[in-house]
Amino acid sequence: MDPDVSVLLHCERWKGLLESQVQVELSERFNRQTDPTVERHIEELWTERVSREPWLFNGAKFRLHSFCFALPKHPPSTRSSHIPLLNCAGDQGGQTNSHTVLEDVLQQTKLLQDSSTCGCTDVSPDIHSRSGPVLTLRLGLTCYKDYLGTNWSSRVAELRRRGEAEFSDPVALLAQPLGVGAVLRTADGQVVLIRRSQKVAEAGGLLDIPGGHPEPKVVCERLGQAVCEENISVEMMQQKLEVVVSELFSSVCAEIRDEVNVPLSSLGEPVLLGVGLNHISAGRPSAEFYVSCSLTSDEVRQLYWKGGPEAHESTDVVFVSRAELLQLNSSSPLWSELCPSAKGAVILYQTVKPDGGTEKTTPQNGPT
Repeated sequence: MDPDVSVLLHCERWKGLLESQVQVELSERFNRQTDPTVERHIEELWTERVSREPWLFNGAKFRLHSFCFALPKHPPSTRSSHIPLLNCAGDQGGQTNSHTVLEDVLQQTKLLQDSSTCGCTDVSPDIHSRSGPVLTLRLGLTCYKDYLGTNWSSRVAELRRRGEAEFSDPVALLAQPLGVGAVLRTADGQVVLIRRSQKVAEAGGLLDIPGGHPEPKVVCERLGQAVCEENISVEMMQQKLEVVVSELFSSVCAEIRDEVNVPLSSLGEPVLLGVGLNHISAGRPSAEFYVSCSLTSDEVRQLYWKGGPEAHESTDVVFVSRAELLQLNSSSPLWSELCPSAKGAVILYQTVKPDGGTEKTTPQNGPT
């Protein structure tokens, strides 16, 4: 559909996944592969970048290595409790392999019931009734410095070739920090987009969804460990991995609060749509969520213009009807205004449809 983005995984079979249906496996085995030459290159790039932009901060991030779905071997009516884990991570750098494997996995889920709807505030009983995790995300640790020095390096094509040749994984040497984003739907059926400031590091001037990153430091703080970013380790977080999952889901709501100035009390429970890949930044992954809001678009607009903690990151708020969002594609005039992460989120929303079936309402003339 668009060379800028592809879908690594989607949760169409379940109309999206709730926090209780996701788990993580956290290990240093899932960190980026290191190499002396690559590390020197990263340090050189970071030193040069900080000299020009001294405000840059090297924060710790979670690295998405791979994922697997847990699927029942037998129909739900049987007594069998055997649940095999199916690795369907594929190649994060390319659309074809990961999509093909994912479709194979989805074919094996035909015995699972399709949930009819899955909003955030009023989630269908069917999705709540499925006990146990459905999706496992395999995470390591990385940092912003490594992201700039690998995914955004002028040598990224060489790093991908080396990764494939030396580790049978084209992204083995890349940071691949996991981002989060939200398809935020208001009470009157409008989806919230924000126009990125020209001063931000990526996609300045383009329309985006609210988003950011789950923060390892926040996980450590919730576990009672006060630590500086550079000293954060996998071991510190392994005692309660559910806190990592909680940060993955709660961070997207925190980003909505900080970027759009919408209070957390007006937000529904996040529903994971899937993971998109941004090929402008060498296939960087982002977990995209659906989040409902009890406020109308006019109320959200008023709050946005009052300004939140991260108001400087955007210059305008734009509303698109659900009907238009469902019909949006690469030939739509609005599509060229979307940054890659927003494009990925739109594709996932159209695929999963967490809040119901096909929209029959005639689309509006354009965003407001």
